[in-house]
Amino acid sequence: MDMTRRVGAEFFGTFWLTFGGCGSAVLAAAFPQLGIGFVGVALAFGLTVLTMAYAVGHISGGHFNPAVTIGLWAAGRFKTGDIVPYWLAQVVGAIAAAAVLYVIASGKPDFVLGGFASNGYGALSPGKYSLMACLLMEVLMTFFFLTIILGCTSKRAAVGFAGIPIGLGLTLIHLVSIPVTNTSVNPARSTAPALFAGGEYVSQLWLFWLAPLVGALIAGAVARWLHEED
Repeated sequence: MDMTRRVGAEFFGTFWLTFGGCGSAVLAAAFPQLGIGFVGVALAFGLTVLTMAYAVGHISGGHFNPAVTIGLWAAGRFKTGDIVPYWLAQVVGAIAAAAVLYVIASGKPDFVLGGFASNGYGALSPGKYSLMACLLMEVLMTFFFLTIILGCTSKRAAVGFAGIPIGLGLTLIHLVSIPVTNTSVNPARSTAPALFAGGEYVSQLWLFWLAPLVGALIAGAVARWLHEED
C-alpha cells in the first residue's frame, strides 16, 4: 500500500478517535441528564478505535496514535522511515477533529471552552492527582495498551478479531484513568484539544507525549521477548 493512502487512513482514523472520544466528553457528558458519564466517554473512545480498526486498519495498520507507532517500531514491526509521516498524519488529523468539534460546540449559546477534554496533572487533573501519579498512570496504561495491541496482532493470535480486544482495552483504560489524567495514552489526542484550551494545558503537554511514548517503548521491548517466535 502506498504511503499516501496509509497516511490518509491514519488521518481519518485519528480524526474519528479525537472527534468521537473528545466529542462525547465536550458535547454529551456536559449534559448530566443524558447519563453517559465516565462510562459513556470511555466507551466512545473504545468504539472509535474499534470501528476505525475495521474501516481503515487494513490500509495503514490502524495506529491512530503516535505511541502505537513507536511501540510497533520498538517491537520490530514498523519501519523507522515511516514514523514521521505517521506522526504528522495523526497529529494533523487530531487537530482537524478538535477544530470541527470547537465550531460545533461553540454553536451553543452558553458555551464555555474550559478544558475542552484536555489532559492534565495537578490542578488540571480531574481528581487533582499529582504529577508523579499522573506520570505513572500514563506510562502504565500505555504499556498495557501496547501489550494488548502487540499480542492481538501477533502471528499466533486469532485472525480478524484484533479490533475487538483493542477497542475494549482502550475502554477499560479510560474507565481506570479518566479521574487521574482525563486519559491520554495518545499524544495526538492530547495535543489537539490542548491547543484550543491553551494556557496551562499546553504547558503540561510534555507529560502526555513523554509518558505514552515511554510506556510504548517499554511494551515494544517486552513484546520482542514475549513474542520472540513470531
